[in-house]
Amino acid sequence: MLLGALLCMGACAEPPNKEMNQAQGAIDTARAAGADRYATDEYGAAVAALEKSRKAVEEGGYRQALSYALDARERAQVAARTASDEKARLHSTSDRTLHVAELALDRSKTALEHADAAKVPAREIAAQRAAVVEADRAVRDARSAIERDDFEAGIKRLAGLPARLETITSEIDAAALAHAVKRPARRSRR
Repeated sequence: MLLGALLCMGACAEPPNKEMNQAQGAIDTARAAGADRYATDEYGAAVAALEKSRKAVEEGGYRQALSYALDARERAQVAARTASDEKARLHSTSDRTLHVAELALDRSKTALEHADAAKVPAREIAAQRAAVVEADRAVRDARSAIERDDFEAGIKRLAGLPARLETITSEIDAAALAHAVKRPARRSRR
């Protein structure tokens, strides 16, 4: 016990450079993992603890500096794990959201094809066709954002899109059905 106390006193007689470097390394790793974006609280606390460690060294409080450096390293490690988990969650959510939007977009495009085959006048479904074009653009933009790991932007771009597309598809289907009812079937001549 006495030996441990002497070692601590000896270690605290000098700045804890090794521990501060380890803390800085952990902070750099956390930033590379996206902690500055996905685990902002823990990342900010790690940076603040390392700054306190540096100030304590300037004031000669090496024991306090060591404590802050160890705290900074631990917080940075937690921030890196939290960021990794959050990034994985957002990636999964954005992939699911994109898939649902793509399915809804495909249904809308198919409805437009059926309406065209049924010879529904273009003016009757012009607004729906424009909405499908805009939805297609939104899906492409979202896919691009997700590929850049900007999951929040991708999710935001797709917000409410599947529901809007379902409404559009219903409107297109209704126009095609109404057109089919108006137009009597042609009789074949024999």
